[in-house]
Amino acid sequence: MAFAASLVVAPVATASTTLQPVTPAAANLDAFAPMQPAADADVAQLNAQIHERVRTFQGLSGIAVKAIDRGWEAGWRADRLFPQQSVSKLWVSLAALDLSDQGKLDLNRRVTLDRNDITIWSRGTTAKILAGGYTKSLDELLYDALVKSDNHANDRLLREVGGPEAIRGMITSKGLGPIRFSEGERIMQSKIAGFAWDQSLATGNRWNEARARVPAAQRSAAFNHYVADPYDGAAPIAIARALARLEQGELLSPAATAKFLTTMGMATTGRLRIKSGLKPGWSWAHKTGTGQVYAGRVAGVNDVGILTAPDGTGYAIAILTVSDGGQPGAQALMRDVARMVIDHHERHEGRAYTL
Repeated sequence: MAFAASLVVAPVATASTTLQPVTPAAANLDAFAPMQPAADADVAQLNAQIHERVRTFQGLSGIAVKAIDRGWEAGWRADRLFPQQSVSKLWVSLAALDLSDQGKLDLNRRVTLDRNDITIWSRGTTAKILAGGYTKSLDELLYDALVKSDNHANDRLLREVGGPEAIRGMITSKGLGPIRFSEGERIMQSKIAGFAWDQSLATGNRWNEARARVPAAQRSAAFNHYVADPYDGAAPIAIARALARLEQGELLSPAATAKFLTTMGMATTGRLRIKSGLKPGWSWAHKTGTGQVYAGRVAGVNDVGILTAPDGTGYAIAILTVSDGGQPGAQALMRDVARMVIDHHERHEGRAYTL
């Protein structure tokens, strides 16, 4: 424990941290285009409702809604970069399925996770790894990352697809726009807490104990730096556009697209977020993200995905927040936005798609 304690003496140099650029290449301009106000009066009304609702939210929020079939967009601060947290697991899975489509990655290949694969949180998986013989296929790791938001599964899958640089390259090559990808859970979460990761912190309660020893000024500076310029920052409109392209079959093969969306539909996280605002017959294929809490502020309470009406109409939605009031306020915001989109559809969009 003395070694772990030494890790928190010197603060992480957040001010000099080099973030990968989020700038448009020539072939990527559309992804970086600002969200355009809708000319349609009904969509403008939905947009106004969203703007009115965020006035009562305690914290920062970014909201993007994209009608997948009709193409209109609505939202609030949709172009600002917000912390993704586990929303970024989407890009690891997208990269894995893309490599599988290319014949460069066998998702049936089995790997055994050992002590070097242990990261933070997801404690049930930690215990299984320490027991020995924790072997899974890459396909099972993808499932655990998306459905259970398992950090061990995601970080191992990240290694298998080529690491953070491979994810950044995929984001650029597919023209996904202003979406950053950090260094994986262990390194990023430690940096947010104000100290450097070391694998000796992976077991027991050592990581939490190390975080508790970080001086308040050091931890506050690291936390606020992350919120202001997140290492994994993404614009809600970029995420919504990426999800719309996924649904339209532009990012993966038909089989891989179906697999991805089906797996997202099985997610067990975020039951009190958008999912709890749905009406019967509506479905929500999604990924959540939740950040660390410091001084009552949560650096990321997020839910992104594809909302599908009973008539098959789809809406890509990304809601990213930094909540000053814990999770409940952000969850209520998400439920209300979902209900607004559903109400808009039933009033104005559903008729256009009735057979």
